[in-house]
Amino acid sequence: MSALTRDRYLGGTLELWQPVDGYRAGIDPVLLAAACPAKPGQTVLELGCGIGTAALCLAARVPDLSLVGIERQPEIAALARRNVEDCGAPMEIVEGDLQHLPAALRQRSFDHVIANPPYFLRSESHASSHPSREAAMGEETPLHVWLEVAGKRLVPKGWLTMIHRAERLADLLAGLDGFGSVQILPLQPRTDRDASLVLLRARKGGRAALRLHAPLLLHRGRMHEFDGDDYTETVSSVLRRGAALPGFGDFPK
Repeated sequence: MSALTRDRYLGGTLELWQPVDGYRAGIDPVLLAAACPAKPGQTVLELGCGIGTAALCLAARVPDLSLVGIERQPEIAALARRNVEDCGAPMEIVEGDLQHLPAALRQRSFDHVIANPPYFLRSESHASSHPSREAAMGEETPLHVWLEVAGKRLVPKGWLTMIHRAERLADLLAGLDGFGSVQILPLQPRTDRDASLVLLRARKGGRAALRLHAPLLLHRGRMHEFDGDDYTETVSSVLRRGAALPGFGDFPK
């Protein structure tokens, strides 16, 4: 394992170990956690959990959850276990590939599945030279497989919550066989810029019509003009105080 840093999330509520080199968790898994409608006492599976950022942020906001994360990179899975232990969170880390889930995990169902899949098709982009970063950012397991696995692991009426690149929205929607009640929240970097990411939530067996929310603006102003962050108040409340995403909390049938 390369050198590590211990980085603060949710205003210091969480301190998580991650490698200095390679992929490092940013705000995307924190926003993913803020979009998940989990309630106390429910079960959550995170596909491709990395160092555990999203699930642990969710556990910091919602008490009494039972969490499982699956991660295929042994060194990253070990870091996730270390973070879970340090945080004292009710989370189990399973080392394995989501395309070949361990038998014990295939026999379990969950109220929620969350995922922050690799964003980039390597047929249209360049691979990273760092193995862990490439595993996190370059799509090797097709996106439709992530969606199929999520659907199989959810209980009836269970919720899938994902974050992905906006240009992959068509692929996300095409893979939602068996899902309904789809909600999409575009994430707009700055005023006058197109949304670069989307949060998607869908319900297994849901019946409500698709809902496209107004974009969530991430940063104030049209450009970065001073040292320090310039997140909007809404986004800052998520990143610093672990708040749920306001206006993305209606859960249709």
